[in-house]
Order: sequence, then structure tokens, then C-alpha cells
Amino acid sequence: MTSQVQLDAGVVTRCRRRVHLENDPEMRDAPKAAPDPASEQRKADATNHRRAVADALGRIAGSNLFEVPNGPDVRSADRERVTLAAMQMGAQYIWGAALPRDPRGGRRGGIDLLVKDSTGYVPVLVVRHKITDPGQGARTSPLTMPLPGGSRTDPHRKVRPQPRDQLRLAHAQRQLQAAGYAAHGRATGGVIGMDADVVLWHDLEAPTWPGGRNALGEYDARFSDRLAVALAAANQRDPLARPSRIVDCKTCPWWPTCDNDLKQGRDVSLVVRGEDAVALRKAGLSTVDQLAELDPTGDGPIQLVGMPFGDAVVLARAWLRDLTLVRRVPEMKVPRADVEVDVDMESFGDLGAYMWGCLLSGKDIDEEHGYRAFVTWDALPCDDEARSFAEFWTWLTGIRLRAKARGLSFKAYCYNELAENRWLLGSAERFAGKPGIPTVAQIKEFINSDSWVDLFGIVREQFLCAHGKGLKIIAPVAGFSWRDPEAGGENSMRWYRSAVGLNGDELDVEQRQRLLEYNEDDVRATHRLREWMTSDAMSGLPYAGDL
Repeated sequence: MTSQVQLDAGVVTRCRRRVHLENDPEMRDAPKAAPDPASEQRKADATNHRRAVADALGRIAGSNLFEVPNGPDVRSADRERVTLAAMQMGAQYIWGAALPRDPRGGRRGGIDLLVKDSTGYVPVLVVRHKITDPGQGARTSPLTMPLPGGSRTDPHRKVRPQPRDQLRLAHAQRQLQAAGYAAHGRATGGVIGMDADVVLWHDLEAPTWPGGRNALGEYDARFSDRLAVALAAANQRDPLARPSRIVDCKTCPWWPTCDNDLKQGRDVSLVVRGEDAVALRKAGLSTVDQLAELDPTGDGPIQLVGMPFGDAVVLARAWLRDLTLVRRVPEMKVPRADVEVDVDMESFGDLGAYMWGCLLSGKDIDEEHGYRAFVTWDALPCDDEARSFAEFWTWLTGIRLRAKARGLSFKAYCYNELAENRWLLGSAERFAGKPGIPTVAQIKEFINSDSWVDLFGIVREQFLCAHGKGLKIIAPVAGFSWRDPEAGGENSMRWYRSAVGLNGDELDVEQRQRLLEYNEDDVRATHRLREWMTSDAMSGLPYAGDL
């Protein structure tokens, strides 16, 4: 007997191998990675956000909002029957809809909100991330009018690309069509974002995807592929998806299984990821050993996207020797200065930057060397964030000017400037006009000057990194270690929630000291890395030309 499967919207953005493992009956008892605390917290935050939006809509719509019962004791089949009955009755708004299953199409799932127009229902998704940016052209309607017919071209917002949102809406659209309750005309779906002040409307048939594709067409292609993968797994046929290391692997519950399979097969994706690994396999180079045997100075059989082919060969050789770092260059070139400041920013999602940590070192300028932090412990978003950012900028500018007045060179360092630059510019824009806040032009002058140095960029240019380029991977090679065994960006999110008692969480002020120490260790790590890279120790580090 052929086993059937029914898949939710998540499969279209999920790794194909994960879809296989989730539907393979032989893998039901396989060991899984422990749930990631940060991911679990994000899910809880998203649930709280949806509840707040539901309450707001309840106040707006009153008795016109029908909420489908939910809870641990409510069966999915019962929720689907209630949703179907609500649509049959013509409810204006249906919250927490569990859409009827589509056995022929292999679909199951729900949507946060269904809104009814004159011809049928339109799906609306509620998410805890930003859905628009400053600009113009997005089609929005106010939360008080959550209907596509009430939308207009917004003069102050443009669409922030969120492909996952559109694909989830497309899944719900296909379910509504299969059940016979989709609104007529062009497929449309709405999204209520983090600010929950408007509904952003997507035309799911507009050619807004690469190559002129639309969201529905992209969804259909992906879902058809994932359905074939799941059916092959459920019926114990030859698998259509093999393991391959990608960015998502680090938070996937199936990683213990795939990690073991990849290492046993010495798979080439352990060295190069994504489409480069796929291309190498097609060229007959499926293992690290096969890649390592090639000449790194010659023309490779294919052109890679993520790196030069020769670098991939050297990385394969480094991996076989268990080397974390290999020098690309005979001599390292790291900009140094008389007065140096290491900078590390701590933020909480899209809500703001609550801490700017700095480590001052170098020649004396009548300022105490060492670490200091500019921080607010008011829960983000808050006005006090402007105060802490202004104090940080005033201090940093003062150090820079004081060094210049003494005829000394100055440089500030960070590790991966994308995050710091985002909040430098964002804070200047958000708090413009407040005391001590620099202009956007002043921020741009600083980040475009040779006084602002991104050590991540230097590591990327001058090292080959067999196990990744993150600071937590690179700094230990330089002899640095973090005091906290759980140090990491994801864990710091949990510590921050407790440190400020966010969203009613129990306040734990001891977590503030933990965050300060974590931030201090981050800036000391970049300082240690820079000193190591400009020391005689580099002569003992393997050079790519010698491998």
C-alpha cells in the first residue's frame, strides 16, 4: 500500500534532506539535536506577538472576529471542522484558521487570519519581523481595515523582501482554492508585521521574483519537489535528497544524523557549501579527498560561486590535516595605530542596540585604558537607548580627536562591520535631533574612513578558514577564550530578556553582569586576534602555498 503524506507550508523553505528525514518511517526514533533555546524563545515571542495582534483585532472587529479554539487538548481535525463551519457561515474575520486538508494536493496547515471579501477568503499572516522599510510603493491598509479592498499605495513605505512570508501565503492560497473558499481574481495575501499598525498586501501573481517568476509559481515548483521527496521517503524508495551541509544545519534537529553521514562519506560540503558543493558533485568531485588531490594553481573543472577554485582545494587539504586556519599570504597586513579602540555592539533583534562596548589601548592620551560599556537597561525599544548611544559616540569621537591633537594615529576595530554599521546609521536616523546624537553624514564619514577597520574582512582576505570565520572559531586559535562557557550571540538574547524583564519575564539583574562580561570578552577577543596576526606567531601558521 502506498503511503501518502501531507505537508505544511514550512517545507518549501526547508532543506530537502530534512523533508526526507521527517517523512522516513525508519528515522522516527533517530537521535535529534536538543532544541535551540534561542529558537524556542523566538517561537514563544512570536506566539505572544500573534496573541497581542489577535486581541487588537478583537477590539476593532468585535463580534465580527471568530476565533477558532486552540490548545493542547484541541485536536487538529476538530479545528479544521470549526474553521470550515466558520467559512460556510460567512464569518467576516477568522482568527487562528486551521484550513481543511488537501489530500490530493498533499497539503495541511493553517493561517493566522482569514478575511472575507465579496467573493471568498484572503489569507493574512502575522509575523514578528519588519515587513516594510522607509520609502514608497507598498500597498497597505490600516489594521482597522484589514481588507485588500481598503489598501492604497503607501507614500511612506516600501516592501521589505521577505520571501518566506509570500511562500507561506501561497500555501494557504492553494489550500483555500482546493477547499473552494478562495477569493476570486488575482491571488492576494496580507502580512501584519512587528509594528502591527498596517496590513501589507502582496500580489502573489506579480512577477516580483528573479527571472520574472511570481510567488505562486515559485511556491508550486518548490512544493512539488518537496512532495516528491517526502513521498519517496514515506514509501522507502530511493531517496531524492542526500545530505549536504548548508547554513541552516547548525540549528537543525537532524544535524546529528547528517553530520555523521557527511563525515563518514567525507562529503565535499564539509569544505564548500550550498551550490558550490552541488556543482562539485556534478563534476565528479563528491569527497574532500578528491578535491584535495587537484592542483590549486591550475584551472579547475568548474567555476565556483563562493570562492576561487584553488582556495577550495587548499581548504580541502587543510580539512584533511585538521587545520582551522591557513595563511593566504606570506606576510599579514593588518592596519595598526598609536591609539586603538575595539568596539562591539549588542542588540536585541530589530528592537534596538542596548550596549556599545569599547576597549581602549595604545599610547597614553590621558584616558584610562581598558574596557567601558555604554548601556541602557530599560527594555527595548526605549528612549534611553538614545542616551547610551550618544554617550558612546561622544566618548569615541573624543578619543579620536584627542589622538589627532597629539599627532597620534587612531583606529577603531570591530568584527564584521555589517551589524555595527547597521546600528550606527540606524541610531543616528532614529534619534536625530536628540542631545549628543550625530548626524547620518557624520556616521558615514566615520565608517567610510580608514579609522574604522573590520577585522572580519581582513580574516576573510588573508586566511583560509576550514571550519568557519566566526570570532568564536578564530580567536581561540590566537589563544583567547571566553569566560562564559555559554558565550554566544543566541544565548545573549536569552540573558538580555532576563536582564530587563522583557515581556513580563522574571527580572534577573545578575544577567546584566553576565552580558557586560560577554561583551568585554568580545572586544578583548578582537584585540587579541589583531595582536596575534601582527606577531611572529604567523610564521608558524601553515601557508597555503606550502600545502
